[in-house]
Amino acid sequence: MKQQKTFDIVLIGSGKVATHLGRALVNAGFAIAQVYSPTKTNARRLARELHAQAVFSPEQLIDFAELYIIAVKDDAITDVVKKLPDVNGLVVHTSGSVPLTAISNRFANAGVLYPLQTFSVKRKPDFKTIPVCLEATNKPALAQLKQVAKKLSGTVRVIDSAQRAQLHLAAVFANNFTNHFYALAQDLLQQQGIDFSLLHPLMRETAEKATVLSPAAAQTGPALRNDKKAMQAHLALLKKNPELAALYKTVSNGIQQHSKKHGT
Repeated sequence: MKQQKTFDIVLIGSGKVATHLGRALVNAGFAIAQVYSPTKTNARRLARELHAQAVFSPEQLIDFAELYIIAVKDDAITDVVKKLPDVNGLVVHTSGSVPLTAISNRFANAGVLYPLQTFSVKRKPDFKTIPVCLEATNKPALAQLKQVAKKLSGTVRVIDSAQRAQLHLAAVFANNFTNHFYALAQDLLQQQGIDFSLLHPLMRETAEKATVLSPAAAQTGPALRNDKKAMQAHLALLKKNPELAALYKTVSNGIQQHSKKHGT
């Protein structure tokens, strides 16, 4: 006879997404039965915080939970799914780029719970403002996911795997690539002993404008104006850094082509 179910959720993973999502779930009133990670220190740390049991191998996972959340690196999801015991509960992952079939090929009750946000160790996100994108193999599973997601976030969307892949790609441009440009800007300033915080108001205004206006309408700068003298001066400053010079030319050309295409 199976043990009586006392908890709802098993959290698989102990990294940034698992940590922030686990906290949000507990704050929303959910109970975490187990935290699984082969890294024992991390599993114990997160399980202690979430008042859950720490487990270190798939064989230790309970089989009677209602929801199993796989919050690990994208490349590890398929391997984790293969190692899971047979369960009747809903099994989901949190990835933006991995299709639903990564789970549904093994489990009939499968889904995706994708929080569209960047997570860092030292920053506490407000989950109520984070869009949560859902997908599931059947209507009862989707209804169950919606119940969970609506307690976490004020923005819940049903988005299929193909749409989510495009959304994840767009997020890489909007977040990861943008942050890389911030890092390059910081490097340029540090080489001259200039305080990077001088750019902070500009960075905030740029992000704010892109949410109020369309990004195309908010675009400014020498490339948009075709200010050749300014651009030549910038390239001269990058003479000793051919990689950045090439990047500058590519992005400037992209701005001009995008402007022509959209008539801005």
